[in-house]
Amino acid sequence: MKIYKPTSPGRRGMSIVDFSHIAKKDPEKRLSSGKKRSGGRNFQGRITSRFRGGGARRIFRKIDFGQSKRDVPGTVRSIEYDPNRSAFVALVSFRDGDWRYILAPHGLRSGDEVYIGERAPIRVGSRMLLKNIPPGTQVHNIALVVQGPGKLVRSAGAAAIVLSHEGRYTQCTMPSREIRLFPTEAFASVGSVSNAEWSSTTIGKAGRSRLRGRRPHVRGSAMNPVDHPHGGGEGRAPIGLKHPKTPWGKPALGVKTRKRYKPSNAFIVQRRTKKK
Repeated sequence: MKIYKPTSPGRRGMSIVDFSHIAKKDPEKRLSSGKKRSGGRNFQGRITSRFRGGGARRIFRKIDFGQSKRDVPGTVRSIEYDPNRSAFVALVSFRDGDWRYILAPHGLRSGDEVYIGERAPIRVGSRMLLKNIPPGTQVHNIALVVQGPGKLVRSAGAAAIVLSHEGRYTQCTMPSREIRLFPTEAFASVGSVSNAEWSSTTIGKAGRSRLRGRRPHVRGSAMNPVDHPHGGGEGRAPIGLKHPKTPWGKPALGVKTRKRYKPSNAFIVQRRTKKK
């Protein structure tokens, strides 16, 4: 971490991740493209996600979350910053001449070798079938279906732990402490995701949020009655309701929104929160 000295009110308490080990280079041209931003608006031009818009221009890096380069050894050329995600990315050149971006696990360095296959060495950067990963191993970028790309455990510092293999399914403890089943024939990458210090950063000032594309989050109680159920009143008035509401009148704060008969419920062995 890099902690700034309080040279101004915005700098006081501000902290960022130390990028000294990150390659100072432009993204690989063949693996990048432009990225159009919606500003929280749908195809009709109406705002459907509030408090979004603006921000610095970003170049999109095409990340390979799957295992298309199977059984071909690769060498890490650089660890790079990606503004589109919290984790770092690794630029890998494979022996057949192909280049790919992958999620960089913690501990992966330039010059290390990565391998993707059904059976691969149990080391950081390897990607293989869950059934071939011994219990107790940290994994990330886990696929939900056989031959599918990685969908879960992809944010900075995240890691799941392989618990056991039982028949066609593997039990894993998720970062949320939820225990979940995955197909044993699904792929996962060994190690935890890089940039674990991401959660310790302090924004410090509103300008940094604006550069990230986040507009000010306005409290409902600061609005007018026509704009929010909490709005109106003289001065700092209470909301005047039995329970808080969303801007659209639905109950907020503590109300469960997960569907009762969601198909993926069958694969949850133990929820992250115990039922009272």
